[in-house]
Amino acid sequence: MKAAVFKAPGTPLVIENVPEPRPGPTDLILKVRACGICGTDLHWSESKDGSAGWRALAPETVMGHEFAGEVVEVGSGLRGQWKIGERVTAQPFIGCGHCPDCLAGRAFRCPSGTMRASAALPGAYAEYTRVGASTTLRLPEGVSFAEAALVEPLAVGLNAVRKARLKPGDAVLIVGAGPVGISVALWCRFFGARHIVVSDLVGVRAERAVDFGATAAVDASREDVPARVRQLTGGPAQVVFDCAGVPGSFQLAIDYAPHDARVVIVGLCMAADTFFPAKALTKELDLSFAFIYKKRDFEIVIDLLARGRIDPSGMVTSQVGFDTFCAAFEALKRPSEQIKVILEPA
Repeated sequence: MKAAVFKAPGTPLVIENVPEPRPGPTDLILKVRACGICGTDLHWSESKDGSAGWRALAPETVMGHEFAGEVVEVGSGLRGQWKIGERVTAQPFIGCGHCPDCLAGRAFRCPSGTMRASAALPGAYAEYTRVGASTTLRLPEGVSFAEAALVEPLAVGLNAVRKARLKPGDAVLIVGAGPVGISVALWCRFFGARHIVVSDLVGVRAERAVDFGATAAVDASREDVPARVRQLTGGPAQVVFDCAGVPGSFQLAIDYAPHDARVVIVGLCMAADTFFPAKALTKELDLSFAFIYKKRDFEIVIDLLARGRIDPSGMVTSQVGFDTFCAAFEALKRPSEQIKVILEPA
Protein backbone atom coordinates (compact mmCIF):
# COMPACT_ATOMS: atom_id res chain seq x y z
CA MET A 1 0.00 0.00 0.00
CA LYS A 2 1.01 3.65 -0.39
CA ALA A 3 2.06 5.68 2.62
CA ALA A 4 3.88 8.95 3.38
CA VAL A 5 7.06 7.82 5.14
CA PHE A 6 9.31 9.87 7.44
CA LYS A 7 12.98 9.42 6.54
CA ALA A 8 15.02 11.92 8.57
CA PRO A 9 14.51 15.16 10.52
CA GLY A 10 14.13 18.20 8.30
CA THR A 11 13.62 16.23 5.09
CA PRO A 12 10.34 15.87 3.17
CA LEU A 13 8.15 12.83 3.63
CA VAL A 14 8.37 10.27 0.82
CA ILE A 15 5.49 8.33 -0.74
CA GLU A 16 6.44 4.67 -0.78
CA ASN A 17 4.90 1.23 -0.88
CA VAL A 18 4.88 -0.31 2.61
CA PRO A 19 3.40 -3.55 4.01
CA GLU A 20 -0.32 -3.53 4.68
CA PRO A 21 -1.32 -3.77 8.37
CA ARG A 22 -2.69 -7.01 9.78
CA PRO A 23 -5.29 -7.11 12.57
CA GLY A 24 -4.84 -8.66 15.98
CA PRO A 25 -7.86 -10.42 17.54
CA THR A 26 -9.37 -7.17 18.84
CA ASP A 27 -8.29 -4.92 15.96
CA LEU A 28 -9.90 -3.51 12.85
CA ILE A 29 -8.24 -2.56 9.56
CA LEU A 30 -9.52 0.63 8.00
CA LYS A 31 -9.29 1.95 4.49
CA VAL A 32 -8.32 5.54 5.26
CA ARG A 33 -10.71 8.03 3.67
CA ALA A 34 -9.44 11.23 5.32
CA CYS A 35 -6.52 12.16 7.57
CA GLY A 36 -5.68 15.65 8.80
CA ILE A 37 -2.19 17.08 9.11
CA CYS A 38 -1.49 18.00 12.74
CA GLY A 39 1.03 20.54 13.99
CA THR A 40 2.48 17.87 16.26
CA ASP A 41 3.54 15.88 13.19
CA LEU A 42 5.11 18.98 11.65
CA HIS A 43 7.21 19.54 14.79
CA TRP A 44 8.06 15.85 15.08
CA SER A 45 9.38 15.73 11.56
CA GLU A 46 11.88 18.48 12.40
CA SER A 47 13.20 17.05 15.68
CA LYS A 48 16.71 15.60 15.42
CA ASP A 49 17.05 13.88 18.80
CA GLY A 50 13.65 13.73 20.43
CA SER A 51 14.32 16.92 22.37
CA ALA A 52 11.36 18.50 20.61
CA GLY A 53 8.99 15.90 22.01
CA TRP A 54 8.58 13.04 24.45
CA ARG A 55 10.10 10.53 22.04
CA ALA A 56 12.16 10.68 18.88
CA LEU A 57 10.56 9.81 15.57
CA ALA A 58 12.27 6.77 14.08
CA PRO A 59 13.15 6.62 10.37
CA GLU A 60 10.52 4.81 8.26
CA THR A 61 7.71 5.94 10.60
CA VAL A 62 4.28 6.71 9.18
CA MET A 63 2.50 9.52 11.01
CA GLY A 64 -1.13 10.67 10.95
CA HIS A 65 -3.56 10.50 13.89
CA GLU A 66 -6.61 12.59 12.87
CA PHE A 67 -8.46 10.19 10.60
CA ALA A 68 -11.59 8.41 9.52
CA GLY A 69 -12.19 5.46 7.28
CA GLU A 70 -14.09 2.34 6.35
CA VAL A 71 -13.70 -1.08 8.00
CA VAL A 72 -12.22 -3.58 5.53
CA GLU A 73 -11.06 -6.32 7.91
CA VAL A 74 -12.24 -7.48 11.35
CA GLY A 75 -10.07 -9.21 13.97
CA SER A 76 -10.91 -12.81 14.87
CA GLY A 77 -12.16 -11.86 18.34
CA LEU A 78 -14.64 -9.31 17.01
CA ARG A 79 -16.77 -11.38 14.64
CA GLY A 80 -20.40 -10.38 14.98
CA GLN A 81 -19.51 -7.10 16.69
CA TRP A 82 -18.23 -5.18 13.66
CA LYS A 83 -19.07 -5.33 9.97
CA ILE A 84 -17.09 -4.76 6.80
CA GLY A 85 -18.00 -1.38 5.34
CA GLU A 86 -18.80 0.40 8.61
CA ARG A 87 -17.73 4.06 8.67
CA VAL A 88 -15.62 4.94 11.72
CA THR A 89 -13.09 7.18 13.37
CA ALA A 90 -10.73 6.19 16.18
CA GLN A 91 -8.57 7.60 18.90
CA PRO A 92 -4.85 7.65 18.02
CA PHE A 93 -3.81 4.86 20.36
CA ILE A 94 -4.70 1.26 21.16
CA GLY A 95 -5.17 0.17 24.78
CA CYS A 96 -5.78 -3.22 26.33
CA GLY A 97 -9.47 -2.38 26.67
CA HIS A 98 -9.93 -3.70 30.21
CA CYS A 99 -7.57 -1.85 32.60
CA PRO A 100 -8.98 1.01 34.76
CA ASP A 101 -7.61 3.68 32.39
CA CYS A 102 -9.11 2.04 29.30
CA LEU A 103 -12.45 1.57 31.03
CA ALA A 104 -12.38 5.27 32.01
CA GLY A 105 -11.87 6.23 28.36
CA ARG A 106 -8.22 7.15 28.85
CA ALA A 107 -6.52 4.49 26.76
CA PHE A 108 -3.55 6.81 26.22
CA ARG A 109 -2.60 6.03 29.84
CA CYS A 110 -2.93 2.25 29.44
CA PRO A 111 0.24 0.58 30.82
CA SER A 112 0.33 -1.75 27.83
CA GLY A 113 -1.03 0.75 25.32
CA THR A 114 0.46 1.62 21.94
CA MET A 115 0.71 5.14 20.54
CA ARG A 116 0.26 5.84 16.85
CA ALA A 117 3.26 6.96 14.74
CA SER A 118 5.48 4.17 16.06
CA ALA A 119 6.92 0.99 14.60
CA ALA A 120 4.21 -0.98 16.41
CA LEU A 121 1.38 1.25 15.21
CA PRO A 122 1.93 3.18 11.96
CA GLY A 123 -0.27 6.21 11.40
CA ALA A 124 -2.93 7.05 8.84
CA TYR A 125 -0.92 8.94 6.21
CA ALA A 126 -1.54 5.70 4.36
CA GLU A 127 -4.12 3.77 2.37
CA TYR A 128 -4.86 1.48 5.32
CA THR A 129 -4.35 1.64 9.08
CA ARG A 130 -4.92 -0.58 12.12
CA VAL A 131 -7.12 0.49 15.03
CA GLY A 132 -8.24 -1.07 18.30
CA ALA A 133 -11.95 -1.81 18.56
CA SER A 134 -12.17 -0.37 22.09
CA THR A 135 -11.03 3.07 20.88
CA THR A 136 -13.02 3.07 17.63
CA LEU A 137 -16.34 4.86 17.16
CA ARG A 138 -18.99 4.43 14.47
CA LEU A 139 -20.00 7.44 12.40
CA PRO A 140 -23.64 8.46 11.82
CA GLU A 141 -24.60 8.70 8.16
CA GLY A 142 -24.76 12.50 8.24
CA VAL A 143 -21.10 12.88 9.24
CA SER A 144 -18.65 12.95 6.32
CA PHE A 145 -15.18 11.43 6.43
CA ALA A 146 -13.60 14.90 6.25
CA GLU A 147 -15.70 16.07 9.22
CA ALA A 148 -14.82 12.89 11.11
CA ALA A 149 -11.11 13.64 10.60
CA LEU A 150 -11.78 16.82 12.63
CA VAL A 151 -13.14 14.90 15.63
CA GLU A 152 -9.69 14.54 17.20
CA PRO A 153 -8.74 18.25 17.13
CA LEU A 154 -12.29 19.17 18.18
CA ALA A 155 -11.95 16.82 21.16
CA VAL A 156 -8.69 18.58 22.09
CA GLY A 157 -10.56 21.89 22.17
CA LEU A 158 -13.46 20.45 24.15
CA ASN A 159 -11.09 19.11 26.80
CA ALA A 160 -9.29 22.48 26.99
CA VAL A 161 -12.48 24.48 27.48
CA ARG A 162 -13.61 22.06 30.17
CA LYS A 163 -10.28 22.66 31.95
CA ALA A 164 -10.93 26.42 31.83
CA ARG A 165 -14.14 26.09 33.89
CA LEU A 166 -15.73 28.53 31.49
CA LYS A 167 -18.67 30.54 32.79
CA PRO A 168 -21.42 32.02 30.62
CA GLY A 169 -20.55 35.63 29.91
CA ASP A 170 -16.79 35.21 30.32
CA ALA A 171 -14.38 37.18 28.18
CA VAL A 172 -11.80 34.91 26.55
CA LEU A 173 -8.48 35.54 24.79
CA ILE A 174 -7.12 32.78 22.56
CA VAL A 175 -3.46 33.06 21.54
CA GLY A 176 -2.97 31.25 18.22
CA ALA A 177 -5.51 30.79 15.41
CA GLY A 178 -4.44 27.39 14.13
CA PRO A 179 -6.77 24.35 14.25
CA VAL A 180 -6.48 24.09 18.05
CA GLY A 181 -7.21 27.77 18.59
CA ILE A 182 -10.20 27.61 16.25
CA SER A 183 -11.48 24.49 18.01
CA VAL A 184 -11.21 26.28 21.37
CA ALA A 185 -13.07 29.31 19.94
CA LEU A 186 -15.86 27.06 18.69
CA TRP A 187 -16.34 25.47 22.12
CA CYS A 188 -16.10 28.78 24.00
CA ARG A 189 -18.96 30.02 21.85
CA PHE A 190 -20.89 26.79 22.38
CA PHE A 191 -20.59 27.08 26.17
CA GLY A 192 -21.62 30.70 26.35
CA ALA A 193 -18.57 32.97 26.43
CA ARG A 194 -19.64 36.55 25.72
CA HIS A 195 -16.40 37.79 24.18
CA ILE A 196 -13.97 35.51 22.32
CA VAL A 197 -10.93 37.37 21.02
CA VAL A 198 -8.40 35.44 18.93
CA SER A 199 -4.89 36.76 18.27
CA ASP A 200 -2.36 35.50 15.76
CA LEU A 201 0.78 36.78 14.09
CA VAL A 202 -0.93 36.07 10.76
CA GLY A 203 -3.82 38.52 10.76
CA VAL A 204 -5.84 36.65 8.12
CA ARG A 205 -5.78 33.49 10.22
CA ALA A 206 -7.06 35.40 13.25
CA GLU A 207 -9.87 36.88 11.16
CA ARG A 208 -10.94 33.45 9.96
CA ALA A 209 -11.56 32.42 13.56
CA VAL A 210 -14.61 34.69 13.50
CA ASP A 211 -16.29 32.10 11.25
CA PHE A 212 -15.99 29.55 14.06
CA GLY A 213 -17.23 31.50 17.06
CA ALA A 214 -14.70 34.24 17.75
CA THR A 215 -16.26 37.66 18.28
CA ALA A 216 -13.12 39.58 17.29
CA ALA A 217 -9.66 39.06 15.79
CA VAL A 218 -6.37 40.75 16.61
CA ASP A 219 -3.28 40.88 14.40
CA ALA A 220 -0.60 40.36 17.04
CA SER A 221 2.14 41.44 14.62
CA ARG A 222 0.75 44.99 14.58
CA GLU A 223 -1.43 45.52 17.66
CA ASP A 224 -1.04 45.64 21.46
CA VAL A 225 -3.07 42.55 22.28
CA PRO A 226 -4.11 43.28 25.92
CA ALA A 227 -5.01 46.87 25.05
CA ARG A 228 -7.05 45.70 22.06
CA VAL A 229 -8.85 43.10 24.22
CA ARG A 230 -9.85 45.78 26.74
CA GLN A 231 -11.08 48.00 23.92
CA LEU A 232 -13.12 45.19 22.39
CA THR A 233 -14.59 43.70 25.56
CA GLY A 234 -14.69 46.62 27.99
CA GLY A 235 -12.22 44.93 30.32
CA PRO A 236 -9.61 42.18 30.59
CA ALA A 237 -10.13 38.54 29.64
CA GLN A 238 -11.02 36.23 32.50
CA VAL A 239 -9.64 33.25 30.57
CA VAL A 240 -6.50 33.08 28.38
CA PHE A 241 -5.71 30.04 26.22
CA ASP A 242 -2.22 29.43 24.83
CA CYS A 243 -2.99 27.56 21.62
CA ALA A 244 0.21 28.54 19.82
CA GLY A 245 2.47 25.94 21.40
CA VAL A 246 5.75 27.59 20.45
CA PRO A 247 8.65 28.77 22.62
CA GLY A 248 7.60 31.99 24.29
CA SER A 249 3.83 31.54 23.95
CA PHE A 250 3.50 30.23 27.53
CA GLN A 251 5.05 33.42 28.87
CA LEU A 252 3.00 35.48 26.44
CA ALA A 253 -0.22 34.03 27.86
CA ILE A 254 0.97 34.93 31.37
CA ASP A 255 1.87 38.44 30.23
CA TYR A 256 -1.54 38.92 28.62
CA ALA A 257 -3.50 37.56 31.58
CA PRO A 258 -4.88 39.98 34.18
CA HIS A 259 -4.83 39.30 37.92
CA ASP A 260 -6.78 36.19 39.03
CA ALA A 261 -7.29 34.97 35.47
CA ARG A 262 -7.49 31.33 34.40
CA VAL A 263 -4.70 30.41 31.95
CA VAL A 264 -4.94 27.14 30.03
CA ILE A 265 -1.94 25.82 28.09
CA VAL A 266 -3.24 23.81 25.13
CA GLY A 267 -0.68 24.16 22.34
CA LEU A 268 1.94 21.41 22.51
CA CYS A 269 5.31 23.16 22.61
CA MET A 270 7.84 20.50 21.62
CA ALA A 271 10.98 22.45 22.45
CA ALA A 272 12.63 23.66 25.64
CA ASP A 273 11.08 26.88 26.93
CA THR A 274 11.29 29.21 29.91
CA PHE A 275 8.80 31.37 31.77
CA PHE A 276 8.91 33.90 34.60
CA PRO A 277 7.15 32.30 37.60
CA ALA A 278 7.08 35.51 39.67
CA LYS A 279 4.74 37.18 37.19
CA ALA A 280 2.27 34.29 37.33
CA LEU A 281 2.58 34.19 41.13
CA THR A 282 2.07 37.90 41.76
CA LYS A 283 -0.94 37.89 39.46
CA GLU A 284 -2.22 34.81 41.33
CA LEU A 285 -3.05 33.11 38.07
CA ASP A 286 -4.81 29.77 37.93
CA LEU A 287 -2.60 27.77 35.53
CA SER A 288 -3.73 24.49 34.00
CA PHE A 289 -2.63 22.25 31.15
CA ALA A 290 -4.88 20.43 28.69
CA PHE A 291 -3.21 17.61 26.77
CA ILE A 292 -5.72 15.09 25.54
CA TYR A 293 -9.27 13.78 25.80
CA LYS A 294 -11.43 10.93 26.98
CA LYS A 295 -13.30 8.62 24.65
CA ARG A 296 -16.45 10.36 25.88
CA ASP A 297 -15.21 13.59 24.26
CA PHE A 298 -15.08 11.83 20.88
CA GLU A 299 -18.63 10.58 21.44
CA ILE A 300 -19.87 14.10 22.28
CA VAL A 301 -18.22 15.65 19.22
CA ILE A 302 -19.62 12.99 16.88
CA ASP A 303 -23.11 13.37 18.33
CA LEU A 304 -23.08 17.17 17.99
CA LEU A 305 -21.78 16.91 14.41
CA ALA A 306 -24.53 14.47 13.51
CA ARG A 307 -27.24 16.75 14.94
CA GLY A 308 -25.85 19.88 13.32
CA ARG A 309 -25.16 21.52 16.69
CA ILE A 310 -21.62 22.42 15.57
CA ASP A 311 -20.30 23.06 12.07
CA PRO A 312 -16.50 22.93 11.77
CA SER A 313 -16.47 22.06 8.06
CA GLY A 314 -14.90 25.40 7.14
CA MET A 315 -11.78 24.35 9.04
CA VAL A 316 -10.86 22.16 6.08
CA THR A 317 -9.06 24.56 3.76
CA SER A 318 -7.41 22.03 1.45
CA GLN A 319 -7.92 18.39 0.48
CA VAL A 320 -5.05 16.62 -1.26
CA GLY A 321 -4.07 13.22 -2.59
CA PHE A 322 -0.75 11.43 -2.31
CA ASP A 323 0.51 13.24 -5.41
CA THR A 324 0.66 16.61 -3.61
CA PHE A 325 0.60 15.55 0.05
CA CYS A 326 4.34 15.79 0.79
CA ALA A 327 4.54 19.29 -0.66
CA ALA A 328 1.46 20.33 1.30
CA PHE A 329 3.00 18.93 4.49
CA GLU A 330 6.22 20.92 3.95
CA ALA A 331 4.30 24.12 3.15
CA LEU A 332 2.54 23.97 6.53
CA LYS A 333 5.90 24.42 8.28
CA ARG A 334 5.75 28.06 7.23
CA PRO A 335 3.12 30.62 8.28
CA SER A 336 0.14 30.49 5.94
CA GLU A 337 -3.58 31.00 5.72
CA GLN A 338 -4.26 27.25 5.84
CA ILE A 339 -6.21 25.87 8.78
CA LYS A 340 -6.59 22.12 8.22
CA VAL A 341 -5.19 20.20 5.26
CA ILE A 342 -6.76 16.78 4.74
CA LEU A 343 -5.15 13.81 2.97
CA GLU A 344 -7.67 11.78 0.97
CA PRO A 345 -5.71 8.68 -0.10
CA ALA A 346 -8.33 7.52 -2.60
